[in-house]
Amino acid sequence: MDKLVRRNWIGLALGLAASALVQAGVVSVNLPGETAMLKPGPGLEVAQANCLICHSVDYIYMQPPLTEAQWRGVVMKMKKVMGAPIPDGDVDSVVRYLVWQNGRKE
Repeated sequence: MDKLVRRNWIGLALGLAASALVQAGVVSVNLPGETAMLKPGPGLEVAQANCLICHSVDYIYMQPPLTEAQWRGVVMKMKKVMGAPIPDGDVDSVVRYLVWQNGRKE
């Protein structure tokens, strides 16, 4: 298939998809509110402020028990690779909280 024919087919497909979206209208979905809560512990407020902007409480507690070094690696990955807006001064508190809640001995 030459480029012109392929471009026309792609244009037609995109036009049909856009038309279907316009005809479908806006769809809204109501999700249930968060029911789980982070457990009390040192650094709770910092963990709430930094973790819950992206993750549910259930997701946090689904993680396997990790060592302090592993939790630090996870937090730094969230900060540097995923772009989580965790201030440098909060990293130690978040790690300490995660180890307190779901840590394992090295």
